[in-house]
Amino acid sequence: MGDAVTSRTGASELVSIAAKNALLPTLTRFVMTNSLIFPVFCSAIMTCLAFPAQTQDLQGLSWSEQKCVLYDSAVEAALDFQGLDGLREEFLSENQSFIEGGCHTPGHVCPITDAEIELANLLTIMTMNEGMASTFVPFNCR
Repeated sequence: MGDAVTSRTGASELVSIAAKNALLPTLTRFVMTNSLIFPVFCSAIMTCLAFPAQTQDLQGLSWSEQKCVLYDSAVEAALDFQGLDGLREEFLSENQSFIEGGCHTPGHVCPITDAEIELANLLTIMTMNEGMASTFVPFNCR
């Protein structure tokens, strides 16, 4: 990965370096295959992408409604981070329909491209970090 990335580099610095150098897919594969680095990497991603749903935005909402607000915020933060390259219009519109429907109906959003799979994985981790089950997200290929 080069001299700039050493074993002493902090996880948030790794994410920053990867994003600046468009190495996120390579870094992700490296991290996923190294079980000791994976938890640190996930923590760094969550810190960098902490989605901004405010407490007052959630007050008075049921848990189902809160999950949908949190998921919508997570999608926005993840798209800001990852960008739209490699994401099909169908994938984005089906995901938006899930949100607009209040996140109640089981989703049938099928990630096909590498970018869509990466986004689906990131959103699953982000929502689980907020206390949702991994089955909440709408990703399902029939």
